[in-house]
This record gives sequence, structure tokens and C-alpha cells, in this order.
Amino acid sequence: MTPFGTRLARAIEDRGRFCVGIDPHVGLLHEWGLSDDVASLERFALTVVEAVAPVVGVVKPQSAFYERFGSRGVAVLERVVEESRAAGALVLLDVKRGDIGSTSQAYADAYLDPTSPLACDAITASPFLGFGSLDPMVEACRAHGAGLFVLALTSNKEGPEVQHARDGERTVAGTVLDHLRRLNDGADPVGSFGAVVGATIGETGEDLDTGGPLLVPGFGAQGGTVADLERIFGRAARWALPSSSREVLRAGPDVAALREAALRGNDAVRGLGA
Repeated sequence: MTPFGTRLARAIEDRGRFCVGIDPHVGLLHEWGLSDDVASLERFALTVVEAVAPVVGVVKPQSAFYERFGSRGVAVLERVVEESRAAGALVLLDVKRGDIGSTSQAYADAYLDPTSPLACDAITASPFLGFGSLDPMVEACRAHGAGLFVLALTSNKEGPEVQHARDGERTVAGTVLDHLRRLNDGADPVGSFGAVVGATIGETGEDLDTGGPLLVPGFGAQGGTVADLERIFGRAARWALPSSSREVLRAGPDVAALREAALRGNDAVRGLGA
């Protein structure tokens, strides 16, 4: 199985680094003139897939917006994953799972094993039960050529109370980044184990170059700019995936307008880290 990092490098070269979030929250459903029900969820999500999955390298559905409709919503998510991958996009499922032992293994089986109906190219995960709690997911990524993006420095105002906390000389975020650096050691051209670092975190003293990719939420409508990315990430930006949802999704429901918005986002970040 080709490692996720290799496939991601190819996707960035072929299609660009912009990551489109497929997040059908209720406000956007209403902006599109839709109701807050499963039929509207399906129409919204699959319209976005039709528009953007053939032209961007990575799409990122947020699982919670589908789960809130129960099994029928998860069935829509399965179609989003399947149809996005069929259109050539890598699917990074934003689930932020994190647990221990058999539960962590079950999450790995659900999202990273290719025999699962929810199998994706990569997922997000939380390391705050201890980085070793993610070992089943790490091993599943190695076995199946999948990727893992681990929370490190998030933009939410509550994040620093945990992520900036210190154990001696190191912050919690720095410890997470060190673990990722070890997992990616020797990978070429880029590792399969990434960090989640917000586009609006401001200054950081952390070394963000872990040899792996960086998922960068908060670009666009949430305030992150290209200048912010260059300043925060420096050379590490060469493997950054700036992610935006509302900036693109508000262009719907017209498919052509959605696609054009995605292409504009891609063009805006094409030269990062050059």
C-alpha cells in the first residue's frame, strides 16, 4: 500500500494544496434555501462533492454534521467519502477521535481499514490521553497506507490551557510535535503523520517542521491569510494544507460557483513554502 504521505505529495503536485471542508451545518443549509433534514443534508453534501472533489487534492468532511442525523446521516457521509475518492480527491475525515486500548483500535478499524464502509485516506485525532493512546491508529496507518493528523496547536481560545502547558522545558504541543517528528523520520518526500495547527494561532516558538503534513484550519472566512501562513509556518508551509469550508460553501448551491470558489482558494495558496 502506497503511504499516505506519498499520495498526498502527488495530490498537491497534481491538484494543489487547498483543502475544502464539506461541513453542512444548519446555517449553511438555510443559506442554500434548504431545510434541516436528511434530504437537505444529502443534497448539500453531494452537490459540494460534485463541484470540488474533481478539482482539489483533499476534501475534509466534518463527521459531527452528519452524525447528528443518526444512521441516515452517517449513510450520507459514506456516500461523500466514496464519491469524493472516486472523483480523485483524498478524503481527510475530521473526527478528532482519541481513546485507549480496544476503543482506539475500534476507531482505527472504522476509519482506516479499507474493508470499512467509512474507510478514508486520513483522519484527525486527539492525543490528549497521551500520545501512546493513538498507537492502534498509527499502526493502522502503517498497515493500510493511511494518514493521521494529530491536534497540536489549535485556534480555539480554550486550546492554550492544555497545549501551552509545560512539563519542564517542553510544552504539551511541543511534545506532540516531537512524537510526530519521530514517526515521520526517514519518510520521503513527506511523512504520513501530520499536525493540526490553526491558521490564526499567532506567534509560536514551536518548530512546526515535523517531516509530515500540516492541516491548517481557519484559512479564509475564519480570518487566516496567506501572509499569516507564511509567517507562522515558514519553510514548513511546503506541506501545509490550508483548509476552508464557509469561504467555499457559501458560493453554493450553484455547482460552477462552488468549483470556482475552490479553484480561487487553491490559486491563493499555491506558492506556499516555495
